[in-house]
Formats: sequence, structure tokens, C-alpha cells
Amino acid sequence: MYLPSFSRRTFFASLACTLGLASETIPLLNASSATGASLTKNPVSAFQEAMAATASVQSPTRGSAAEKAAISRFENFLAHLDEKTAREETGKVYAPDAFLNDTLKTLHGSAAIRDYFIKTAQGMDSMIVTFDDVAPSGRNYYFRWTMETRMKHLAKGKIVGTIGVTLIRFDREGKVILHQDFWDSAQGVWDYVPLIGPSIRWIQSQL
Repeated sequence: MYLPSFSRRTFFASLACTLGLASETIPLLNASSATGASLTKNPVSAFQEAMAATASVQSPTRGSAAEKAAISRFENFLAHLDEKTAREETGKVYAPDAFLNDTLKTLHGSAAIRDYFIKTAQGMDSMIVTFDDVAPSGRNYYFRWTMETRMKHLAKGKIVGTIGVTLIRFDREGKVILHQDFWDSAQGVWDYVPLIGPSIRWIQSQL
């Protein structure tokens, strides 16, 4: 990407200030204050460590009723996530030492994940996730989904549609021990943040 020399410093300084302002004013982006949020570790390294840490954890037997219940519980939890569901159900779906990265935040532990989901729900008028497919591969489960959100502080109340895939690992009890999203958070969130959205679209136009 090329930026004219006279504008580089101003551009990145403005972008940094806007990111800071967004994190203070938008609940979804400010949810990193939850205990257990990782603020410094590289997301790729954190994911790789979580994969290694959960490699030997036993999951429900393939094709068993326990496996089907685990898949159904996870899908039902996220399908219509609201504040009440986040408060009451997160601990039933996620293991106490669960790992989660949704491309916006990296979190460790069901308590931190619960707090994050609560703050996320508080920033939404509605969020509907439709699971289009689930594909098991070894101990991994890949959920392909379509999400429609209506955010209180972004996109002027319009419904924002995005698509993504979530990699899940379950423990023996069928609780989630690893949750890694593969999702374009720019399309889902950042495109609608003042200054940041236009900046991202300008950068994309230069590629």
C-alpha cells in the first residue's frame, strides 16, 4: 500500500485515535475489559497454544447422543444470543478453562467469555446466527454460519449480514474448550465505525 509521504503520519495518528475512541464508546469493542482477556499475545500464537493444550482432551464419541447434544447446545446458544442467555447459559456451554477468539478478542475461561457475551449483547438490538452446516474432522468441528446483527451504536440501526466459520473442540462432557472464529470482522464491525470504515475501504481500493 502506498500513502503519500506528507499524509502517512497524520493518517495513522488519526486512525489510532479513532480506534481508542471506538473502544471507549462502543460496548462490543470495549469488552476486552473482561477478566481473562488477552491484550498482548499474538492471536495466532494464542490459537496455536490452545490447539496444543486441548490436543489430548477427550471429546464425546463420534455419532453418540452426547456428541449430538453438544452440537445442538452450542448452536442453540449462539442462534439467538441475548443478555439473559449469556448470563445464564454460558457456563453450561463453555468449559471453565475454555479458549475463545472471535477475531476481535482473545479470551480464556468461561467467566471472561460470559462477560464478553453479555457486553456484546448489550451493544446489539438483535443478533441471529443461522448454522448452515457442521463438518467434523478428527476432534474438530467446523460450523459454517450466517449472522445478521442490528447494532445499537453502528450502521445506523441497519441489519448487517456476515458469513463465517467457527472451529470448535468439545471436552468429554460436551462443553466447548476451544472456539476459534474465521470471520471478516472488518465487514461485520469495523466498516461501520466512523473514520475507520472509510479508511479500511480506501486501503482496500488501493490493493
